[in-house]
This record gives sequence, structure tokens and C-alpha cells, in this order.
Amino acid sequence: MNYYNVGKIIATHGLKGEVKVALTTDFPEDRFRAGSRLYLGDDSREVTVAAGRPFKQFWLVTFAEITDIDQAEKLKGTEILISEEDQGELPDGVYYYRELLGCKVLDDESGEEIGELTDIEAPGANDIWEVTDKNGKSFWLPYIPQVVKSVDIDKKEVRVELMEGLR
Repeated sequence: MNYYNVGKIIATHGLKGEVKVALTTDFPEDRFRAGSRLYLGDDSREVTVAAGRPFKQFWLVTFAEITDIDQAEKLKGTEILISEEDQGELPDGVYYYRELLGCKVLDDESGEEIGELTDIEAPGANDIWEVTDKNGKSFWLPYIPQVVKSVDIDKKEVRVELMEGLR
């Protein structure tokens, strides 16, 4: 079974086993909903979310199996994972990063290969995609409709219109 990171436990919160989580998911309301099944660390220990709530830029999460601060303390630095089968379907036009990474980036007009999508960052209002050309030179593209014209996950292709100054 494949597992994917949705957060990392960075601290305890209170005395009853609640933990502070730095997010790596765009769907914390779904991932940390009471009753959700998640997995902890390299050994993929299964846990059930008892409660989850936003807290500043983090989330505070309580797992049914973790009942005190001593147990929670041992989890600091542990990655929180979700199984592929529990991820669910995304709406049209929304993709998991792993689906996009490695896609060929093509000029929408000419069909010429520009490079490969090698990294994705989410610094603010929209994601930015790093494209690396065949010479190893990289540049960033904003994930906005004016630039990204189409995504075909099955073909592993992204078609873009390069606006002046982007490359």
C-alpha cells in the first residue's frame, strides 16, 4: 500500500495527548476530521482522529490512541500519512503534486518541449511550478489559467503559454 504525507507532528499541546501539526495537505478539514484513519511514521502505525481544529497556521489534533502528554511527546517529529485508498477523488482541474511532478511541459502553440516539471511550491495565492529544461536550467511558472492551458495526467503532459519574462 502507498502512503502520502499530510503533516508532521511538531509539538504537544496540553496534557491530554493533543499534538500540533504542520500541514502538508490542502485538505486539513478532511484529513483531520473525527473518525479519519491516518498512519504515523515509518512503521505506518494506524491511528484514528478523535478531534482536529485549526490553530494559527497549524492544526491541533487528538488521536483516539494517544491519551496523555507522555505518549504525545514521543511523536514529535513524526510524519502523519494517509493511505492512497483513503485519499479520495479530487475535483476536475485539481491534482496531487505527485501526479504533476515529472510531467513534460510543452509550448501550447508549437507543441515544443520546454522541459520537465520538477518542483512545486505554494508560497501564497497560487502554486508555482519549477520547470527544468534539457540543459538543467530551471525557471518558475505560476499555476494560473493565463499560463497553464491544459494538464493531461494520463499522458504526463502540461501545456503552457509562456508570457514574456517568465523564462
